[in-house]
Amino acid sequence: MDFHLTDAQRLIRDMVREFADKELAPIAGELDRLKRFPEKPLQRLAELGVLGMTMPPEYGGAGADAVSGCLALMEISRACASTAVAVSLHNTLTCEIIHRFGTEEQRRRYLPALCRGEILGAFSLTEPASGSDAASLRTTARLRGDHYVLNGTKLFVTNGSRAGVVILFASTDPAQDANGITAFLVEPSFPGFRVGKREEKMGLRASDTAELVLEDCLVPVEHRIGQEGEGFKIALASLVYGRAGIAAQAVGIAQACLDASIRYAKERQQFGRPIGQFQAIQWKLANMATEIEAARLLTLRAASLKDRGLPCLGESSMAKLFASEVANRAANEAVQIHGGYGYIQDFPVERYMRDARVLTIYEGTSEIHRLIIARHILAPSAWPSPHSEERGRETGGLRSGGDP
Repeated sequence: MDFHLTDAQRLIRDMVREFADKELAPIAGELDRLKRFPEKPLQRLAELGVLGMTMPPEYGGAGADAVSGCLALMEISRACASTAVAVSLHNTLTCEIIHRFGTEEQRRRYLPALCRGEILGAFSLTEPASGSDAASLRTTARLRGDHYVLNGTKLFVTNGSRAGVVILFASTDPAQDANGITAFLVEPSFPGFRVGKREEKMGLRASDTAELVLEDCLVPVEHRIGQEGEGFKIALASLVYGRAGIAAQAVGIAQACLDASIRYAKERQQFGRPIGQFQAIQWKLANMATEIEAARLLTLRAASLKDRGLPCLGESSMAKLFASEVANRAANEAVQIHGGYGYIQDFPVERYMRDARVLTIYEGTSEIHRLIIARHILAPSAWPSPHSEERGRETGGLRSGGDP
């Protein structure tokens, strides 16, 4: 893999970094304290071409690659993780699904508005009784004439109360389990759709997380994505890239923890000298920096595989698993380095620790990703021939592909 960024990738990274440093970081703490949704930052990101940035220009996007998308998410998350999660969901799931699996009419209807930031996107799979076991969802969709009638409750929907379109999964044939799940484009104006409870969260408090309630919700047939029964495959295929987006968020938070810790270690004096001169602090910083760089490379590797059209199931899960756990370790160490000050809201590491905690839970828990990785490497196709010259060349000894 070429570890050098292209000129276009560096330009995008630097542009988003400048925005994050000058416009987003100064207000991130206030957004968190007031639980204020980042409307203005999101609109500015739309103006900069970051919303829907990987979409082709004919649909209003910037035509950027997945590596650029991850670089942008890292910079946004470093400044404000709440804003990053809204962008990630909008870009890596909503826009990607519509572009990859939608009809041309659906692309023309939604993608330009999503890229311009006129509407936000949401992705709704989880339900009160189905989390990791997403195939056990209970929301139903019954065809009645030229509409589907949807009934059920969806949970933990990022951008849920703010979205102009929700990619929502429901069962058109409960007897078929996962093979009976279908994907729909649902607008909040559809009869029978309403926003339920807005969640109060430990972290990411400026992001919007809501319950969606469907009571005889009428969804036109032309708003179905793909064919009946293809929804679960669509969800799984899309989550593979979405996990790289979560990994990028994790890298951003972890980098913010390291940056804050370095500043504090240089400024804080104890026993007559900066605490950064003590080996105990130096080792913490060295471990943080090393793990963050490894997480960054895993994330960009997964994105690079997507850009080359190669399978990246195992690589995306590895990136998400490792980066999310690195972010939690980095946040814990950052608070420890700050001592008592790390436990109060005057310093941002308190917010970083709260924001990092969800990373090992959403878009697949760490436990689920370990299962995915284990099945990936133990699948029959994952065992290369002992005489193969290709062993380990592209994927570190792992063959890409397979079911989760």
